[in-house]
Amino acid sequence: MGVSAGQQEDLPESVVVELRRTAAELLGHVAAYADDMLTYILERIPEASADDELRGLTLGSCSSNLEAALSMVRHGIDVSAASAPVTALEHARAMAARGYSVDVMLRFYRIGHAYFSERILAGITDFVQAPALALAVVSYLERYAFAYVDRISSEVAAEYVAELDRIQTQARAALTDAVRTLIAGGRIDLRRAERTLSHRLTGWQTAFVCWTGSDDVDLARVGEAVGAHLGSSHPLLVPDGARALWGWVSTTGAPAIAATDLLPLAGRVPETVRVTLGTPAQGAPGFRDSHVQALRARRIIELAGRGAAISTYAELALVDTMSGDLDLTRAFVATELGGLAVAGRREDEERRALLAVLDAQGGLAAAADELGVHRNTVLQRVRRAEERRGLPATERIAELHAALRLVGVLGPLVLAREPDQA
Repeated sequence: MGVSAGQQEDLPESVVVELRRTAAELLGHVAAYADDMLTYILERIPEASADDELRGLTLGSCSSNLEAALSMVRHGIDVSAASAPVTALEHARAMAARGYSVDVMLRFYRIGHAYFSERILAGITDFVQAPALALAVVSYLERYAFAYVDRISSEVAAEYVAELDRIQTQARAALTDAVRTLIAGGRIDLRRAERTLSHRLTGWQTAFVCWTGSDDVDLARVGEAVGAHLGSSHPLLVPDGARALWGWVSTTGAPAIAATDLLPLAGRVPETVRVTLGTPAQGAPGFRDSHVQALRARRIIELAGRGAAISTYAELALVDTMSGDLDLTRAFVATELGGLAVAGRREDEERRALLAVLDAQGGLAAAADELGVHRNTVLQRVRRAEERRGLPATERIAELHAALRLVGVLGPLVLAREPDQA
């Protein structure tokens, strides 16, 4: 029996006659065999009876595949001509729609093949009396059945994948539409939006943005880590191209996002990734506002070309507000800092000392602790800073503080070059 699974030409005439007659007789009992095959499958794959529709499609697939395969044998049609019946393709689509894995779906075919071998071929002597002929018929049918299942299962798997891709594409489109409508402040059915997003729009909303310049970073994992730190094991994550990710966390209380609170999370962010967080806010308006803030914080980090692994809008809000027009920002910094508005190492030390003193409300000891230097060093740097500025630190304090903050974040972007570099 060296012939291929689908060819009958090289079989002895007596075998071909018995083979086709047996296939014809089996076809006469297809309905009963299909019912029995369904029972056989249900005992081994409980998912097949998840609902009436799926159960019906399983039965239809059993019947149509049995009929197709046996009809091809009856008429001597090579197995290479087989194609999946409509009900089998619909069954694959139904499995995808219900969220079953492709492995579960393909198991139907393995179990169906087992049924064919155990139930139908085991009783072949009821149709073929001569032992030698019965053996030849069984051998051919077994190989044919295997080749048929192998071919059909590939088709239904492809249909499953295509349907799953269609479903996921529709889901992504619906999710994206809901997110963009919320961000735009448009009218939206909140309950429907929550179902689409799998995200509560009540309570506190904290938005974040992750981005990278690398192609080998799994931003979804970063987003999940951010979500977990903020109190949600299932953050809403929306890709923004290949190298950026938008995220939201919904919590019953406002999560703590001070710099010290975020230190444990910062250690889990890859070096090539930056994360910005908006301020927690409530409800659908908070969903939008926190996101806008996270995006604006990203703008500042990218403008500066530097930044910590994680930044919050709260720490960048002043810089964001005052940097809409960079020419005006540079002019403001130059006016308020005078000779201190130069990109130089000493000027940088003096600016940082002056800012630390202002942050400490004039406390030299606190400023020294912040900078990690001696109190006298701070005092000397502050005096040199005042000389460069041309004004004491006690004049125009608010403006001075703002200018130092701008330089602290944007750095060389708003400073003049050192004289020897001009």
